[in-house]
Amino acid sequence: MRAAPTILHLDMDAFFAAAEQAAKPSLRGKPVVVGGLGPRGVVATASYEARRFGVHSAMPMGQARRLAPNAAYLVPRFAFYRSISEQVMELLGRLSPLVEPLSLDEAFVDLEAGGLADDGASARAVGERLRADILATTGLTGSVGLAGSKMIAKIASEEAKPDGLVLIEPGTERELLGPRSVRILPGVGPATGEHLRRAGMTTVSDLAEAGEDELVRLLGRAHGASLHRMAQGYDDRPVVAERDAKSVSVEDTFDVDLHDRVRIRTEVERLAERCVGRLRASGHSGRTIVLKVRRYDFSTLTRSETLRGPTDDPVVVREAAGRLLEAVDTTGGVRLLGVGVSGLADYTQEDLFAQAEAEAEAEGERVGASVAASAAVSGAAAEGLGSASAAAGGAVPDESVAVERRWAPGHDVRHAVHGAGWVQGSGVGRVTVRFEEPWSAPGRVRTFSVDDPELEPSEPLPLVRGECRAGA
Repeated sequence: MRAAPTILHLDMDAFFAAAEQAAKPSLRGKPVVVGGLGPRGVVATASYEARRFGVHSAMPMGQARRLAPNAAYLVPRFAFYRSISEQVMELLGRLSPLVEPLSLDEAFVDLEAGGLADDGASARAVGERLRADILATTGLTGSVGLAGSKMIAKIASEEAKPDGLVLIEPGTERELLGPRSVRILPGVGPATGEHLRRAGMTTVSDLAEAGEDELVRLLGRAHGASLHRMAQGYDDRPVVAERDAKSVSVEDTFDVDLHDRVRIRTEVERLAERCVGRLRASGHSGRTIVLKVRRYDFSTLTRSETLRGPTDDPVVVREAAGRLLEAVDTTGGVRLLGVGVSGLADYTQEDLFAQAEAEAEAEGERVGASVAASAAVSGAAAEGLGSASAAAGGAVPDESVAVERRWAPGHDVRHAVHGAGWVQGSGVGRVTVRFEEPWSAPGRVRTFSVDDPELEPSEPLPLVRGECRAGA
């Protein structure tokens, strides 16, 4: 615990939805929901306008549509969100060498390590300047919490939402936490919260008064002791600049249960290719291949195989995942598949996989074609947020699948005559586009044939006009 509030927690406000509203003037001030749009899709982020109707993240998309039928429902644009996140993280990096990203829109910063703050006044000044810089650079707002520990800083940023700053002076933690629900503490989810409620503990002060021995009896040594310390406001976790990844994985949920064994095998191979792509992008290799299968009855099976050494070879990973699939009964149908690699390392043992590499070289163009086709099928996928591959009939999509993926709601397009716009919706051979730019007034809506030669997908425009690329 620190004597000054020099740990900063930044949380961007309704990040995905706010980015979409900033990019689309016609959606500003209106309910926007971002997530998987298939029957089994889930909400990734809801704008504050949508939250007033009860919509929240992780909610089934069908339920969200019932609560807010007039909201705009958009497919996530993760590359776009990442580009904004990189801008925000760069601003944080200017404050301190110790920045701990938690996700695309959330991070801790150690201001003391950056030499920018040593008391409440200087910390508040840094926080306010950061919020202004984020707004000027990205056009979006973020909420800032400042405290003497990571736990309290995160609680402070939650209280600051939306678009605010809350500073909690060290020494006031117990007074702040006492009347709050036990669920405010890290590690207390629904199950633990219910267990504590049955024991008569509903507030943080109840936990502090119960004592460490009682919490250890209820929750076990590690969890009970940790929870008792947090209930008293103690949290001495440092801000860690880099987090070592423990695994890399991808998964897809399907709109309709898969029964065909060949189709299931094809999907597993496609996921293995995507997983290796992420593995290589992170600069890692791995020894353990993991297959995840969620069946028709929601039962989830996980199978793994550990290799003799780490690999990032797509053929090796694909074949290992295929072997794991052979041991799983998929007779009743499959609703989700996932492939992962764990036991990560920053090197490969090429000599252990010489035979697999020779086979990959012999396959050559066939493997390359499979990867390209897989990318086409999954390009607009919500990376696990809903039906990422429901329409895919295999490694090579048919014409109708390509059209559906191309005109995903919310994605950017450009027309030879009307300029930049975004897809409002498509179906029965038509696509409806609203033509507007982040810095324009709400634009007009026009409808075209899905194969109109003058209409094509495009890259997102920057949210702040000064950052426009040449020709954009």
